[in-house]
Amino acid sequence: MLKQRVLTAIVLAAVFLLALIYLPGPLFSAFAATVTLIGAWEWANLSGWTRAWQRALYVLLAGFVMVSAAYYLEIHTLPEAGGALDESQRLAFRNILVAGCLWWAVALLWVQGYPSSALLWHSRWMRALMGVLVLIPAWAGLSFLRVQENGAWLLVLLLAVVACADIGGYFTGRRWGRRKLAASVSPGKTWEGFAGGVVANLLLAVLIGLFWKGGLLFWLAIIVPTSLVSVLGDLLESMVKRERGIKDSSALLPGHGGVLDRVDSLTSAAPVFALALLAGGWPVG
Repeated sequence: MLKQRVLTAIVLAAVFLLALIYLPGPLFSAFAATVTLIGAWEWANLSGWTRAWQRALYVLLAGFVMVSAAYYLEIHTLPEAGGALDESQRLAFRNILVAGCLWWAVALLWVQGYPSSALLWHSRWMRALMGVLVLIPAWAGLSFLRVQENGAWLLVLLLAVVACADIGGYFTGRRWGRRKLAASVSPGKTWEGFAGGVVANLLLAVLIGLFWKGGLLFWLAIIVPTSLVSVLGDLLESMVKRERGIKDSSALLPGHGGVLDRVDSLTSAAPVFALALLAGGWPVG
């Protein structure tokens, strides 16, 4: 099992790095869209649409929403990394990212209120809508980051924030975890582990602030909110899986479960990270 996990992780890292290095903005967006549609296939099952034709229809629906968003964002005209977006594109990205962040504010209330909140979203149609709100803003956030100045490094930093929140939370929770963060959703997560993930990202922000432009306060304002909300992506998927009565979103990735099981934290972190950079006026002097 461990060997499978390690080999799968190596392959996934290699594929991501190759896409990050060699694909220009529009093609990287298409790569991210492909991963997103695989996630949509899995989310259809989480929604309760279990037959192949139902899941295929859901993927088509998600694809239609994504194509519509791509048209709105003028994805085909995205510049090379470091090129400037025109004002209409920046506004379009801002609108989608704001919508995504507002959705995660609602998701926080539902996670906090579970299982009572399931009365609001238990139906297959509501869970299907949730999937679109989870996946499309995340795809837009990744697309936005890739074309920014130092876009490849920004994406690596985003992954580092998610990893610090996860790893810091895991080890701190194992050592000191006592108080449950969301017992009805994910019994293994604790407030102490949550704090450990935040501390790990505070250290990351200090490190980035010392060596990258923008300064310490700028990166604290970017990294800390991203760290906080990354946990919510994990909790939301855990909540939906618990309601659905399954452990993994799929068995696509040996030793890891499904694509959604690997990117759940990223789905919430990406739009917040991208919107924070956009609001902060990246690139900064």
